[in-house]
Amino acid sequence: MNSRPTAFDELDRKIVTALMANARTSFAEIGAAIGLSSTAVKRRVDRLRETGVITGFTATVRPSALGWRTEAYVEVYCEGAAPPRRLAEVVRNHPEIAAAMTVTGGADALLHVRARDVEHFEEVLERIRQEPFIRKTISVMVLSHLLPDSPEAGVTQPAPDGASDVR
Repeated sequence: MNSRPTAFDELDRKIVTALMANARTSFAEIGAAIGLSSTAVKRRVDRLRETGVITGFTATVRPSALGWRTEAYVEVYCEGAAPPRRLAEVVRNHPEIAAAMTVTGGADALLHVRARDVEHFEEVLERIRQEPFIRKTISVMVLSHLLPDSPEAGVTQPAPDGASDVR
């Protein structure tokens, strides 16, 4: 067994690009496009998974099909220095938060929130604001996606219980 990590080469990049475009593309199809056998592609995909380059395979679903009809980005401003670990604990408690990250600039974090409607979004925002270390939030509602095929336009987790019961 080789103890050195295998280099990520141009063929790996082409395989990853093909799988990112469509994770259901067969190894034979990828191999035909890049000049490898399906077995060689499978070996490379297995290695890419083992080394953590490929972390999983998902389906991208239209959010409104799952009951998510409202979307916003929320800047979070904390009292003092809230550690990222504490922020991560808080956001995990809100299934409506599709993504969360610490950021540079005035805000401490940026949250991507999906909700059934504006009333649901307001309820989520109030729950977030109840955290004792959160000083303020600034929200920006999404009106439309200019790049509708981008990952941000889709969702990979189901809506919380009852979210698909859209009135």
